[in-house]
Amino acid sequence: MKIFTTILIFLALALIVFNITQLNFKNLLAGDSLVAMIGIVASFCAVFILIIFRMSKAIEHKTKNQ
Repeated sequence: MKIFTTILIFLALALIVFNITQLNFKNLLAGDSLVAMIGIVASFCAVFILIIFRMSKAIEHKTKNQ
């Protein structure tokens, strides 16, 4: 499960980088820039959720061993 979540985190980070390249910094809230901004926010959410999931699995593993 640890490898799977690591792969998903790297994919989400790659999506963030890709969406940053799609931004038009002169007009961030129009057209494709808005879609890229939504993609960046969604990818950050995915990264945070996966990190929380990994931390909860680590806590579960520690409490199970005690």
